[in-house]
Amino acid sequence: MTRWCRSYWAEEDTWFFEVDAGGWVTRQVELQGPLEKPIAAASLAEWEAAQQAGTLRDYEAAFGGTAEVAVHEWDPHDAQDLSPAEFENVWAAARAVCRARARTSTADEA
Repeated sequence: MTRWCRSYWAEEDTWFFEVDAGGWVTRQVELQGPLEKPIAAASLAEWEAAQQAGTLRDYEAAFGGTAEVAVHEWDPHDAQDLSPAEFENVWAAARAVCRARARTSTADEA
């Protein structure tokens, strides 16, 4: 069963997780500071595809990464359950920011 949760880190940072039945983070959003600036919105499936394609560096620069160990091995601090809709709203907003950042970085390199 999939689980969605939110956890607070480093006092002002907020992390959102989608966790599969095995305890692996399949999607992760990281918001930084009191303004909740999106710094990551990563998908495990996309991360694995980028790794296989040799584009992992670009993927991580744009979207970050997901936790590399199962949740039960590091236990998110004070995790609060979310509804799928709550997670999807945060995910969509963070992905939009990450995509825009990726486009800007690509344009700067050209």
